[in-house]
Amino acid sequence: MKSWKWEALIIAGGLLLMGKFVENGLDGFANRDRVVNVKGLAEMEVPANKVTWPLMYKALGNDLPALYNQINSTNTAIVNFLKQKGITEEEITVNAPDIIDLDAERYSNNQTGYRYNVTSVITVTSTQVDLVRRLISEQGELLKQGIAITGGDYRYNVQYDYTDLNRIKPQMIEEATKNARAAAEKFASDSDSELGKIKHAYQGQFSITDRDSNTPYIKKVRVVTTIDYYLED
Repeated sequence: MKSWKWEALIIAGGLLLMGKFVENGLDGFANRDRVVNVKGLAEMEVPANKVTWPLMYKALGNDLPALYNQINSTNTAIVNFLKQKGITEEEITVNAPDIIDLDAERYSNNQTGYRYNVTSVITVTSTQVDLVRRLISEQGELLKQGIAITGGDYRYNVQYDYTDLNRIKPQMIEEATKNARAAAEKFASDSDSELGKIKHAYQGQFSITDRDSNTPYIKKVRVVTTIDYYLED
């Protein structure tokens, strides 16, 4: 009679190996559900590299041709002041004046004694941020020429911007990712696990804000990176 001893041993060994593979597969499948979600923050302060400075003034009168000549004269004086201080012609924009006929306003109760209220704006757009900041403090020199630059209108506030985000993006993403990994490693250590590979990663949105209300020319750049890591035994 034929002996099936070796065949039985081979079949038993195969079943044992198959069981081990199934066990490892189930363990691996279970471990794939073990994930830690962490966030990494990176912040940087940078000086603004662009400034928009509207110089706004008003004029009142009853004679439009006379007002027109007055505005042209004032605009010339302001432009000359800016150029003498180092602002280039390409950085200066003279906007068309905004004229309001106070007598024509339907609900106006004109008590000024003048018919026309003219608002004129000259805008400086420059990358010479430090120079413009200095000129803003020196604009009182225009008063000697009888020119009063009007402030207080939110539409004509000085605006500072940072436009070189692409230059610092890689550095900030790297820092945010390192911070996220440090948080994940601490979580893994506290849970007696090992940190595995990245499952998902989300860069997040960059935000640029004023550092505070007193220094709008210093910007705070911020990004939060979100990463999912596998946890392993």
